[in-house]
Amino acid sequence: MSGEVKLKRLDGLIVALTGHGEKPFLRYEIVRPLGILRILSTYVPPEQRGRGLAELLVREAIKIAREENLKIEPVCSYALYYFIKYKQERDILADWLQEKTEDELNALYRYVISLEKK
Repeated sequence: MSGEVKLKRLDGLIVALTGHGEKPFLRYEIVRPLGILRILSTYVPPEQRGRGLAELLVREAIKIAREENLKIEPVCSYALYYFIKYKQERDILADWLQEKTEDELNALYRYVISLEKK
């Protein structure tokens, strides 16, 4: 990733300060009674894609979850894709997702993509 990127944590939001126009972000919610940090959406403006910014945002959400002793439920397609790609990070996933096979995770990813396109 070129250039320095600073991340700013707000309530339910992580923003990437890239110095280039529109800011990439990740929205999340914490459901304390369930011990869950739910990643609701990630967004990177088209002109900033391909630089690893979405990955950087998800990694920051993982840091928050670990600091708060929470598990993650990735609701958006990119966050789910991240955990398919980086198997070593799956220990932070909610128990019901850790039980899924590779095929089941990929099927869930395809399903979420289909919902996002509607």
